[in-house]
Amino acid sequence: MTLQELIAQCKKQDAKAQEALYREYSGILFGICLKYSPNRVEAEDSLQDAFITIFRRIEQFEGKGSFEGWIKRITVNTVLQKYRKKKLYDIPNEQQIEEAEEEVTAETVPLDFLLKIVQELPDRYRLVFNLYVLDGYSHKEISELLGISDGTSKSNLARARAILKTKVELYHHKDS
Repeated sequence: MTLQELIAQCKKQDAKAQEALYREYSGILFGICLKYSPNRVEAEDSLQDAFITIFRRIEQFEGKGSFEGWIKRITVNTVLQKYRKKKLYDIPNEQQIEEAEEEVTAETVPLDFLLKIVQELPDRYRLVFNLYVLDGYSHKEISELLGISDGTSKSNLARARAILKTKVELYHHKDS
């Protein structure tokens, strides 16, 4: 069955088609949920919520643009929606806005360690870090997505980078 046929069947609320769509995209979307969630359990909950939204809104997908891009956007928004109502964001401090641009690569630090420390960041920092660094959103886009100011987005990114830099430095000193 082609993707278009699968989508058409999902629009008719066909359970087998929905299951096939879930099997096809759950791995990719779970990775997104895990990236924005503080732990695996919350990521699993967000994945289920995202699929509920996808199936509820699939009628709105008109075949224009990428279906995968459409479901990824829904997934990101589903995860972020959990954090929008919480008071997660710091008031920007001009001194925090200076960004430390130090490259960290998989050659200097194991990827599993990097993923672990990013996931350990406080929600407000992890969300902004992932949106800006990993997904390429601008501070303006982040501010709109999260309902914060550009300055708060910049401040939270700078703080996330500072925390990660400290943890990477500790990792390097541990091995010395």
